[in-house]
Amino acid sequence: MSVWDDLVGQGPVVEQLSSAAEGTSGLAHAWLFTGPPGSGRVTAARSFAAALQCEETPRGCGHCASCHQVLQGTHADVAVVRPQGLSFGVGEARELVLSSASRPTGGRWQIVLFEEAERATERAANALLKAIEEPAPQTIWLLCTPSPEDLLVTIRSRCRQVMLRTPPTAAISEFLVQRDGVDRETAEVVARASQGHISRARSLATDAEEWRRRGAVVEIPRRLTGVASAVVAAEKLYQAVKAEAKARTTELDEAETSELRHALGENAKGRMPRGTVGALKDLEKRQKSRATRSERDAFDRRLLDLASYYRDVLRLQLGAGNDLFNVDLEPELRTAARNGRPEDTVRRLNAIMQCRERVAANVHPQIAFESLTLALRTG
Repeated sequence: MSVWDDLVGQGPVVEQLSSAAEGTSGLAHAWLFTGPPGSGRVTAARSFAAALQCEETPRGCGHCASCHQVLQGTHADVAVVRPQGLSFGVGEARELVLSSASRPTGGRWQIVLFEEAERATERAANALLKAIEEPAPQTIWLLCTPSPEDLLVTIRSRCRQVMLRTPPTAAISEFLVQRDGVDRETAEVVARASQGHISRARSLATDAEEWRRRGAVVEIPRRLTGVASAVVAAEKLYQAVKAEAKARTTELDEAETSELRHALGENAKGRMPRGTVGALKDLEKRQKSRATRSERDAFDRRLLDLASYYRDVLRLQLGAGNDLFNVDLEPELRTAARNGRPEDTVRRLNAIMQCRERVAANVHPQIAFESLTLALRTG
């Protein structure tokens, strides 16, 4: 066992980070972890943080107290920054810069692990720049983004880059079998359906509801028989995704609100002391921002599921159908490929990508979905 066990199909990255943790290849004060969604950017950064704090030799043993604490997110000298809303503001950035200058309380380093650093606003990024340029002697920054271009050039030029790739399907399948006890046939199917996204593969393998949601999306193409069916399909998709996103945030929102009300002195009758309204409104604002982000992420996840269907159709039309995402739908996909033209499939894929852009640009999702399903029907 080691801290690197959860990094799937990333041999060169493990070698690079192991050498740095051991001190054999030099240790930079700022690192930028990039790679496509699901490749394991945050996993790699967290594993590296554990190796840096490890008490044993070689670094990254996976069983000492420091390794365990970092991997569990409880190490006092590893600050994990996980933006909850749509963006990370300048006020939060200044607080982070201040805390990053602290000396380690017990570990070897003071480490800041910033997940989804691309969510930092321009002002926030500029506030972080100075600390990354001239960090405290024992401070190390670990930034995670999908692409280097997601950060200011002045920040990324001061970071050593770690580039992860999309894990091979076989590696994901083997991981599910070995780590989660998934039967091999199921592991192979969900590894393909996940499109190289490790956590998505685990969810599809272990959560029957998530598999059902994915199934409801990839059956949309066969239901688009007319204008009315296209509008109905858009409505069902919109409502289903909203319900999915709400389910992901409601329980957390309720727990946070209850905890804050208790901390502020709520009495037995549910009344709050004077002067606490502002704190509750601030929490509500953060929760709304998180809910909006959760919805957008859910919408995007389902659109990518839908895109996987047409990518498979296009592969078959071009004679490259040996590595389908949706192997469970192969007979249907082959029929769709025979009955259509590659240029129509490309237009459908472009329509899905355009819908993703519209939702990200704050177009009402239901309107964007209706436009999409109508475009998919006509090709």
